[in-house]
Amino acid sequence: MAGNAASRGRSVTSRALAILGAFDERHRQLGLTDLAARAGLPAATAHRLVADLVAWGALSRTESGKYVVGRRLWDIGLLAPVHTGLGQIASPYLHDLYGATRATVHLAVRDGRRALYVDRLSGHASVPVVSAIGSRLPLHPTGVGKVLLAYAPADVRGQVLDDLPRMTPYTVTQPGRLLRQLEKVREDDFATTVEEMTLGACSVAVPIRSGGDVVAALGVVLPRLKPDWGRLVSALHMAARGIGRSVPGPVVG
Repeated sequence: MAGNAASRGRSVTSRALAILGAFDERHRQLGLTDLAARAGLPAATAHRLVADLVAWGALSRTESGKYVVGRRLWDIGLLAPVHTGLGQIASPYLHDLYGATRATVHLAVRDGRRALYVDRLSGHASVPVVSAIGSRLPLHPTGVGKVLLAYAPADVRGQVLDDLPRMTPYTVTQPGRLLRQLEKVREDDFATTVEEMTLGACSVAVPIRSGGDVVAALGVVLPRLKPDWGRLVSALHMAARGIGRSVPGPVVG
């Protein structure tokens, strides 16, 4: 995509946004050449825009000379309704769950075909967890993701089912099997995973509803699912109902 022809006719704003959009979970640090290529811009144009973005604080340059997303974008992102509304409302419930379980607690919304992690409290147990606040993970191998996918529009489910990357040997990658799991999520009103996203990590998650719509998912990550994990589902449902009563409206994408 790189080159003058590809960028011809694009506004300065669209070019700057293309640079910011070049970063994702797998590309958290980029050199100028790679950044220009992923943004579809000539190197000289990328150099000028990157300099402006660094000066403003949208990007930062590491000691190795690569670029990363700057702190100012994070500060602005915290002003988005998904953070200021849902995150603030859910915070006391997340802390209660964490206090009761000492496990990692997740709050997530759907952002297209990904689960966007709005908040997270890290547990003390040595359970490998790859999520972070603001990160986006696939829907199909995570507990909160399965919940969000189960209640997503049919076209979104179709798009996800067309591309089911294997994250571990236990990831469900068969569309038919995943569809049956999603049907069970809707029947039981909760989802579980066993080492589908990360080896050594299991999860339980439930939907958060507002006005009858599923607007988010709440989950915990554990080293294993204990025999009494039904009590955990009840605790999650209680917290989800409390959050849902105070959420003003849909926050999914």
